[in-house]
Amino acid sequence: MKLRVVGQGHLCGWAGIAAVATLSLAACNDTVSSKQVKARPPAATPAPVPEFVREPLPLPEHTVSLASLYDARPAIDVLIDKVQVIFNTAQKEYKSGDFDKAHADYDRAVALMLASGFQVDSDPRLSDLFDQIGETLHSYERSALQDADEEEEGTGTPAPIDALADMTLPPGDPRLATQAEKELMRVPHDLPLTVNDSVLQYLSFFSTPRGRATVEHGLDRSGRYNDMIRRVLKEEGVPQDLMYLAQAESAFQPTAVSRAGARGLWQFMPFRGEEYDLDRTYYVDERSDPEKATRAAARHMRDLYDMFGDWYLVMAAYNSGPMNVVKAVERTGYADFWELQKRHALPKQTQNYVPIIIALALVAKDPSLYGVQVEPEKPAPVDVIHPAHAIDLRLVADATGADLDDLRELNPEMLRSVTPNDPNFELKLPAGYGEKLLNVINQVPEDKWTTWRLHTVEQGETMADIARRYHVTVAGIESANHLEAHAVVPAGFMLNVPAAPPAVRLVHYRVVRGDTLEGIAERFDVSVAQLKRWNNIHGASAPRGSRLKIYAGGSPEDSARASAAAKSSVHPAGNSDATVAVRKISATATSEGEKPASVEHLVKQGETLYSIAHAYKTSVENIRQANSFLGERPLRAGDVLTIQR
Repeated sequence: MKLRVVGQGHLCGWAGIAAVATLSLAACNDTVSSKQVKARPPAATPAPVPEFVREPLPLPEHTVSLASLYDARPAIDVLIDKVQVIFNTAQKEYKSGDFDKAHADYDRAVALMLASGFQVDSDPRLSDLFDQIGETLHSYERSALQDADEEEEGTGTPAPIDALADMTLPPGDPRLATQAEKELMRVPHDLPLTVNDSVLQYLSFFSTPRGRATVEHGLDRSGRYNDMIRRVLKEEGVPQDLMYLAQAESAFQPTAVSRAGARGLWQFMPFRGEEYDLDRTYYVDERSDPEKATRAAARHMRDLYDMFGDWYLVMAAYNSGPMNVVKAVERTGYADFWELQKRHALPKQTQNYVPIIIALALVAKDPSLYGVQVEPEKPAPVDVIHPAHAIDLRLVADATGADLDDLRELNPEMLRSVTPNDPNFELKLPAGYGEKLLNVINQVPEDKWTTWRLHTVEQGETMADIARRYHVTVAGIESANHLEAHAVVPAGFMLNVPAAPPAVRLVHYRVVRGDTLEGIAERFDVSVAQLKRWNNIHGASAPRGSRLKIYAGGSPEDSARASAAAKSSVHPAGNSDATVAVRKISATATSEGEKPASVEHLVKQGETLYSIAHAYKTSVENIRQANSFLGERPLRAGDVLTIQR
């Protein structure tokens, strides 16, 4: 991992320990009639309350019957039955939509096990039950995180150009025309600026309270990118005043998205972004990378200038596409924007587009003249890291103490919380945090960067507290940190937490013009063969408009076919269902017929019998029967299991 310093730049946890199971006394039925009372014999004198229950005890929601206090069965059997009942109740509650109640019952089930005094691994039944509850909670958490990821990808700030260019404005204030003309005489500019009725309309609007708010927001944010944009535009040989095109398009918001699907500071449509090497994958959209998108925009505008030789026509073509401008010029015979506007030869939005940019440039050069107050934000100094491997931003935040929202804001091109598995990807961190990451991250195995977490132990916090918080076992944490059983970890110590890997995610993708199977596969980090198999495609392409089913990060059955030789690797997506490494064992014929094929499964850290059984669509009991050693000791990382298929 390399560091470069740049000057610019609900699901609840397993909370608490369960109350000790207490005696539940039946209350008298106050609905009995007086006749019924007379017909009954007098009640017997209550027996003395035994000494050990005379003290009042708290009554939890799940109490035990009087008979259970004298249950002759082994205590471990009684415990397992109680936990199973609570777990079954929670399952029903969750399916019925009563999530809060279900979560509370899951917590109670786990807390009851932890408070019982029995080690979770002391009995296979208790261990399996603990694993089932853990897997259930993990699956809910993964669903919540995936929903958050979907929102993160789908949401974006509305692009201001949609509202600005669709406006129908009254005539402008003539007094502003005189001010603007005087301004043109004294302020430097490298883009032809003019003041006519169209420009004056927007100058007047930007002088109103509503218009000022729009301009101020964008000009404040421009401070973050001003130096970078001017540098790139100069390097590419285009006027630096074209930076106000980004003001109009996005108000300098990298996550701005238009109604048409344009994205980023410069509002690139997908096909145009690809034309200028802005990658779009399942994990990143470089249209939202400020510097890469600025470079692409500058090159696009330079190409347009080579085509039209006029910067006003360049801006018009940037908005509506070069062919619209070419056709307008051919129809009218005028290669002049104002003539094309006058003859309504261009779309209405484009007719307003150029005046908007000119007006914004005039306001930006002398804001006080138009009553605009600007407080430019400063560019954030950053450290640039080349992780050379997929890494979760949550792990980065754990390792450095950086705020997760700050990391997302510094990396607006990321559509997910996981970086792509690209050695050239640049991850930006607040200045000074890069060194922190380099000093800590090596304690986490590289192939766990998308699944594990780091936790700094707080004063008074126990291993059991941490295990409940992350829905893992104490033994799992001890193993991930090479600690002896029951080790006491001091406050301030940073622990590896072997969180469960996220699930494979089903995505539905609609094929658009220009899509190829190769391009779609590359975007979602899958193979063309997988796309064809999942969607029953027999040809070399998918019809435009068709809706493809894609298992981003692979699929459960693909994971089960992975080679054992790849056991130390992780899928680039970090999204395998149960990250399994297997090698096939050929079926052999017997006198009783053909024996079912089986596979060997190498157990990885954090896996459980329940999760492995779920991945192979078998049962825990079947795995136990095929692996006799599991009757003698708990499952361990590094074990090789035989799985009957």
